[in-house]
Amino acid sequence: MFPSETSCWFIRKVIWWRAAASIAWSVLLLPPTTAVFVFLSKFSFLHPIQTISECLSLLMSSCLIFSFILLGGVVIMVGFLNLEYYTVIPTIACSKIALLGQLLHPRQVVNSLAHCLMGVIVGWCCAVTVGNRYETLGCPCKNSDGVPQMGLNEYHLVFLLAGAFVGFSHSLLGVIHNINYVSFHAVQQYKYLHFKGSLPLVLKCSAIQAFYSIRNFTVAYFFLGYIPKTWICKTLNLHLDSSVHRLDSITGFVDLSLLYHLWISATFLLFTWYITLLLFRIFVTEVYSFPVQPTFTEDSYQCLPRVLIDQQPMILKFLALQDLALLSKHSPSRRGEVFSLSQPGGHAHNWNAVSRACLTLLADLTQRLVAYHETVATNGRAKSLSSGSERKISSDTSFTSGTEDLFSPRPTFLTKTPTSVFARSFAGGPHSPLTAPFTPDLDSPFSSPTLRRLTGPVDQCSPWHGSVQSPHIMRRVPKLWSTSAESQVSSSPPRSPASVPSPKQESTKPSFLAQFLQNRKEQVKNFMAKRVLIMYLFNKLPEASSQALFADSQAHIWALEALSYLVQASFTEDQFGVVQTTLPSMLSSMLHLQEAVDRHFKLPHASSKPVRSANSMEDFTYKTLRFALRATLKTAIYRITTTFGSHLNAVQMSAEHRKRLQQFLEFKE
Repeated sequence: MFPSETSCWFIRKVIWWRAAASIAWSVLLLPPTTAVFVFLSKFSFLHPIQTISECLSLLMSSCLIFSFILLGGVVIMVGFLNLEYYTVIPTIACSKIALLGQLLHPRQVVNSLAHCLMGVIVGWCCAVTVGNRYETLGCPCKNSDGVPQMGLNEYHLVFLLAGAFVGFSHSLLGVIHNINYVSFHAVQQYKYLHFKGSLPLVLKCSAIQAFYSIRNFTVAYFFLGYIPKTWICKTLNLHLDSSVHRLDSITGFVDLSLLYHLWISATFLLFTWYITLLLFRIFVTEVYSFPVQPTFTEDSYQCLPRVLIDQQPMILKFLALQDLALLSKHSPSRRGEVFSLSQPGGHAHNWNAVSRACLTLLADLTQRLVAYHETVATNGRAKSLSSGSERKISSDTSFTSGTEDLFSPRPTFLTKTPTSVFARSFAGGPHSPLTAPFTPDLDSPFSSPTLRRLTGPVDQCSPWHGSVQSPHIMRRVPKLWSTSAESQVSSSPPRSPASVPSPKQESTKPSFLAQFLQNRKEQVKNFMAKRVLIMYLFNKLPEASSQALFADSQAHIWALEALSYLVQASFTEDQFGVVQTTLPSMLSSMLHLQEAVDRHFKLPHASSKPVRSANSMEDFTYKTLRFALRATLKTAIYRITTTFGSHLNAVQMSAEHRKRLQQFLEFKE
């Protein structure tokens, strides 16, 4: 997918070694964790000295050493799965059916089976470690005639099934709560301090999740326990001891000792897995310093500007943007390299690459928000047009034309919508009807009927035909977020007789087959809408769409911080004035993004903050990224305005953006 020289070097030389280091530390922490588990499983208030002696003898036994080897293999496998399934952009399901699709994905099914198998191995190790009645699967018993035979030890079977159930539950919860999502903390900490501060939370989450998992397992085993028990007996030719209480009964699970050992074992399993995950997160998100300028020409692909503009793996992009944000704040010497000119030639290649990458990110997010608002606005309803929007349209056109040189060629990083849609907004010139983003295809049979009525030609017999002198009607100009087709119809003068559509244009009506398929599609949708279960599965989840729009906004936050800090530092450090060449484009991009963000927060569920749960290892950072982006965006604009002050009045921009910028200069925003 990527050239091996430009992408695999980072995965091979950095990510793999960091993952290996996290796995090594997890294995090193396994002996003390196992010792604590042995002590808790053998502890007795009445015989404390005997408990200590039994624990010491057990820790030196060959059986525990073999169990430790198996546990080490499980930890290595968990670390490998973390490396294989981690992501820096969470996958957010916007409906129940989408979440169900994620759970049933073949890749996820393999992951669940692997965790289930590892849970069985850990359950066997815990049963052997606890010993006594849990140690073996078979035990001697007698039948009704008194003949000795080999019977099934149901206590050992319960340990194995509980381990499989906890592992399977852990895998499913990992998909639901995005456990494999790796976030970057705003406050940088040493690895030891980060691990030390997170250790109590890991222990608490492991104990609570183990409690609920064992509770669910007891209920499942009570109703379905006879199925694996019968299968094991037939497969291994074992017999059930009638003199022992069955565990899939009420009297069987009243055994508090059994429940305690199951809970301790599940806590030990989840704790070791969460420790591996925590160490992986800490090591992978460690800051990596990229060189701004290459020492040798053949190493240019490892430099920060080249990494930012090229198509790279997501983890490499995020670490590069993190390094850019940090150098813009704390490293004057590296900022000087960004502002420097190439020799010979005197070109600002470093600054051009950095600014182009950051502005492309901001433009992509703006276009995603515009597309989402267009979808909401044209969802079968005709939106009323607000007054005073013509100036916003002019600012939109100014932003598109002002940054056209920065977006060519455009990287495909973090593009969430099809590129064919974006291509339409850049196909024409500044006065082309396709300049406004996301122009709908009015000839398509799948376009909105309301939108076709709004943008279609006006009937001459209609009272709206001809020139209308009412000032209330004349102010019905398109909004900032309206499509270009609406703009032409609403703000253009009445059609002259010479502008009547030609027969060639009238022949582009949808065919009979397309209309037939559209009618069948509407009938199926109406039929499905009356089914409660179907609507429950397909209805959008609250806040999910908003969270999905801003799922990768950590990159945009770093881009905003980097641009604002670099512009602030250029006031005194930029000797050649390279930043001043792109200052109008940066201000227009930020102001345009702020308009889109402010409009998004007026939608339902966009302003509601999710409730954070303290009993889960779920990282809630992605759920609040939209709030962090809004605050960072406003702070970035204020950082630039407070630095340059009245000098910004000389910057060329649209009247609407200048009015908005004046509010920041007067601290009224």
